[in-house]
Amino acid sequence: MAVLDSVDNSPKEQPVRFFDSREKYLLFVTTTNEKWSIAQRINDELASLQPNPPALRVFDAGMGDAAVLTHVLRAMHDAHPHIPFLVAAKEISMEDVRLGLEKMADRFAEHPQMVVVITNMRYAEAPQLYPQRESDIPNLKRWDIALEGSTAKHFDSQLRGLSEIVREGWQTKPSEKTGNPLYVNPAMIVLYRQDQQFALDAVIPAAGPMTSGYDLIICAQPYRSRQPASVKVKTVVAPLARSLSAGGRLVVVQSTGYDPGMEIIRKIWSDERPFPTPRHDVIEGLKHELSDEQFLHCGVISDEGSLFKYQLHVLPEEMSHIGTSSLLAAWNAAVYVAQISDDRIDEAMQSSAYLEATREILEKHGGLWFLNESFVVTRD
Repeated sequence: MAVLDSVDNSPKEQPVRFFDSREKYLLFVTTTNEKWSIAQRINDELASLQPNPPALRVFDAGMGDAAVLTHVLRAMHDAHPHIPFLVAAKEISMEDVRLGLEKMADRFAEHPQMVVVITNMRYAEAPQLYPQRESDIPNLKRWDIALEGSTAKHFDSQLRGLSEIVREGWQTKPSEKTGNPLYVNPAMIVLYRQDQQFALDAVIPAAGPMTSGYDLIICAQPYRSRQPASVKVKTVVAPLARSLSAGGRLVVVQSTGYDPGMEIIRKIWSDERPFPTPRHDVIEGLKHELSDEQFLHCGVISDEGSLFKYQLHVLPEEMSHIGTSSLLAAWNAAVYVAQISDDRIDEAMQSSAYLEATREILEKHGGLWFLNESFVVTRD
């Protein structure tokens, strides 16, 4: 592995963890098929992409552990096995960057002509891979890493060896206004195969802001559900839409609350309304925000084209005798999707009412499923 930048290994303060309840997140992603379902929805758009040389460009606006992204990359390779890929992804969580890197070894083996860029920058600046604030530009940390070898095993060992780089680049601090994590310094890791470096010269991002747009932007569950539509549009969706290339497609996915998961929530918190901005509200806000952008379009998709389900993994035989582990997994999924705060969850779990409510809903529906909705923004 050739690392084209030096790493300062001096001790740093421990970063703030992105997930306040990471164990809830990990339990959710391992007990439901949401990531796969989102990827399938994204993959529906691949046939409509119109990539131009030198590469098919993809931006993931919230990589997480890269579960969705790797599913999409497999489908992209199947559709375009000989087109170079530029894959950029935004992620603030140090732990998720580590998990995401581990998933890339197989992708580099199957699709050699691929450049992967992971950054911690904000939505407004991440697509350009360059800080907006002048004061942040001198502090930008960039590591260009040429992976040696030609097999997934070769790449895996090198990607796992990037922990010190990730530890340095992904330091965070809490926002004084919201408490959300902010980067200490903007950072980006640029990865590609060393044996493809010459062929990928025009694909590897040069220093400075990237001016070319993206053919596909993935925007799955990118914001806190209770935020007003105006905030979601202004801080997340509109900046991403402006980063589309001609013919590009931005796919936005969010929860609806029209599902058995929400029935569990209402059993405990009858007045809870965690999803106040359905896609129609976000679309209307986006149309207003982009009123001067005549080449961007965001039409309303029918329910048939927009809505899709995902499920909790429960064995059929478990439904006749629902055990505690299944109840806890279902409860965790419901409160995670509804973004209920830890203190409220802890209070609710002081009695057995939450288990009784969860059991009732599981028995009523023969399992647990959730309903997501999606919409697409396109550029002429």
